[in-house]
Formats: sequence, C-alpha cells, structure tokens
Amino acid sequence: MARDLFGTDGIRGVAGEPPLDDATVYAAGRALGELVERLDPHPEVVLGMDTRESGPHLARLMAAGLERAGVPARFAGVIPTPGLARLTHAEHFVAGVMLSASHNPYQDNGIKIFAHSGYKLPDEQEEQVEQGIGRLRDGGAATRELSIDPTLADRYIDFLARCWAGPQGSSRLKLVVDCANGASYQVAPRLFERLGLAAEFTANQPDGRNINLNCGSLHLDAVRSRVLETKSDLGVAFDGDADRALFISGSGREINGDAVLWMAARHLATPLVVSTTMANLGLEKALAGEGIGMIRTQVGDKYVLEEMLRRDAELGGEQSGHVIFRRWATTGDGLLTALKVLEMVLTTGRTLDELTASLPVYPQIIRNVRVKGRTPLDQVPAVYQAVERGERELDGRGRIIVRYSGTEALIRVMVEAETEEEVDRHATRLVDIISGQLGA
Repeated sequence: MARDLFGTDGIRGVAGEPPLDDATVYAAGRALGELVERLDPHPEVVLGMDTRESGPHLARLMAAGLERAGVPARFAGVIPTPGLARLTHAEHFVAGVMLSASHNPYQDNGIKIFAHSGYKLPDEQEEQVEQGIGRLRDGGAATRELSIDPTLADRYIDFLARCWAGPQGSSRLKLVVDCANGASYQVAPRLFERLGLAAEFTANQPDGRNINLNCGSLHLDAVRSRVLETKSDLGVAFDGDADRALFISGSGREINGDAVLWMAARHLATPLVVSTTMANLGLEKALAGEGIGMIRTQVGDKYVLEEMLRRDAELGGEQSGHVIFRRWATTGDGLLTALKVLEMVLTTGRTLDELTASLPVYPQIIRNVRVKGRTPLDQVPAVYQAVERGERELDGRGRIIVRYSGTEALIRVMVEAETEEEVDRHATRLVDIISGQLGA
C-alpha cells in the first residue's frame, strides 16, 4: 500500500499545517494507541521532542490521542532522538514517539515512531497507523497536560556513560561542542562533565526558533572559528535532534561521516562497512586497501540499517554524520559517535588530522535545487539525458547522483570527479537543467 503520510523518516511537515495539523496529530496518537493495544496487554508509550516551539503542543496532542485509546504516555521532554530510541528499547515501553524535524528549520516538525526493538516502526505497522489516521482524523482534536519525567534523560546519560571506553578524567583535551540549539543542549554538558571531558559548549541557548540556525552540523563555520580562536584540539557539532555529529580538527578541517567510518572501521577491526551512494569514492578505495568491504545503499539511515541487519554488519553510516555503531545502539547517535571519536583520539594519542591523513578524498560537491513537485526523474528526458552525458564524459573517473531529498522539496545533485574543474562543470550544467525543468 502506498503511504501518503510516512516518508523515510516518519511524518514531516510544517507544524500546524497538514499533515501536522491538530486533527492529524491527535488522530496519529489514537491510531498508534489502537496499534500498541493489540501488541501488549499493558502498553505504555514514551514521548520526546527537540527544542522547536511547536514541540510541546504536538506532544500534548499525541498524549491526548493515546489516552483516548486507553494508552498512557510518559514524557521525556527535550531529548535526542537516539535517546528516545534507547529508552523505548531498554525500558518497558511498547513504542516511542519523537517529535522532531532533525536538521530542518524551526517551522518544520515531525513524528518519528520507534518500536520496542529500538528500530523505527516496521512498514506494515506504519501502514496500520496511517490507515487509522485516515479513519480517525475527522474526529476533532484534544490535548492533555504533560509533566516531564527527568529520570528518563538520566537513564539515557547513564547508558552513554557505560559506552565510554576512554580514560576517565580526560580533561587534557580542549573541546568545543556545538549543540545546534537543539535536543543535545542539556544532556551533552551533563555527559561530558560526568566523563571528565572539558568542553566549551556553544549554540546551547534554544529559544524555540533558533534550532539549526547558523549552527550545528549544517553550519560548521561557527564551531570551526571557535576551535581556531581557542586553539582547541577539536570541535563537535550535532544537528537539531542529535542523531548526527560532524567534527572539526584542530587545524580547522571538516571531519565528516566518511572520515568517521574510516577511523572507526580500523579502530574496531570490522570486516564490512555499510554506507550510501553519497559516500566518497576515496573511502571505498581506502577501505579496500585495508581489506575492509563496503556496501552502498540508497540515501537514508533506514536503508543503511536494513543492510547492516541483513549482513550482520557492526558499522554503517552516512557522510552527513549519521553513524550507526550497532554494537551499542539501534540507530545513529551523535553523542555516541562523539564519544567513540574522542576514544580514538585519546587511546591512540593522535589528532583527528593524523587519524584521517591516509583517507583520500575525491573532489565532490552537493548542490540543492528547490523544486515544485516530485516528478519521477526518468520522466524528464532533459534531466536523465544530462546525467547520462556526464557519466559518459567521466568514463568511470567519477560519479553523478541526482535524487530527491527524502525530507524537503529539493533535488540533490552530487558530482564526484578527479578535479575540482570537472566537478564544478558537471554540477553547474546539471543544476541549470534541473532548475529550468523542475525548479520552484
């Protein structure tokens, strides 16, 4: 069955507008409640949110819908998405609901549902919830007041502390941590203090509207400047819901998800890495040189995780900084990624620049084109012909990928080649053609 509401990362849109209008969100709570009542005789659901101003209202709607279906909800308040997933899996909750739009601007929000397994709700259960929403959304809406249970965030911090294998009291490192004015702004300082990791925290004053605004993993200039100004050893930048982490080395270089996978694969001695079509060709070649295989999936952590489970792989992730350490977690976790990177630095005594020096990087660019619809690209001759022409010209010396974003009204154009000139030429040509054919 085709799903209209659930995408690759749950339901996402502008808060207050369909599909995140009051009636739909309330109906989502009722539909989820009906589902979990069939799964567990005594169901309870945990709710969490990031720092968007729309979060508390959406949480009250969800809780009221669940209550209408006879299912109680516990409220974790502001918590990273992976923290919500961890609680759902480790505690008695039959499901977890995270209200977040991740790296999107504050006007957006989303509903991401986790099963007790800690993984996103299976497709067939998402379909049941969507069918329920369609049946129930004309029944009006209600809200209920919620109080935050602070012990839930405490348990997530306890879990992360248990994952730490580095030396205790490692304050010799000088760190800058950018919380993106998002879901990590409370738990990250508490965790780092507990582990004795001295850090300067930035973008940690959320006001409901500044999440991801010129900060976090999408906007690294601020943390880079601070690392260089303070002569810090490295910087960490989370995204709005803290399921991603990117890094800045002491010299100011960006250390992306590809580089984290490169470091972690060797550190963990894993035989296989799962990444996506967007991973740099240099990563694939470098891993092969170490006798480590690499499998590519379509873009999206959902697809990376599916392939990891299929192949029993321990490590996978995306260039964007969404890295899954399956030995410890069921989803990408920016704070866990930060801890594992810091472990590598501390246990080897090497800097991020040194740990990634042997990773070759092909020139690569990603350009976004805002579009007015989602016409299948194979139905736009000018676009697929331009892609075919570029691939012929590269003749195996690079890659071109053109795809729709899974979360925004964008087409992403990725070009990789041996020289910057080739990358720019092919990307510019494709962006011009796509803008003319499909641009908003």
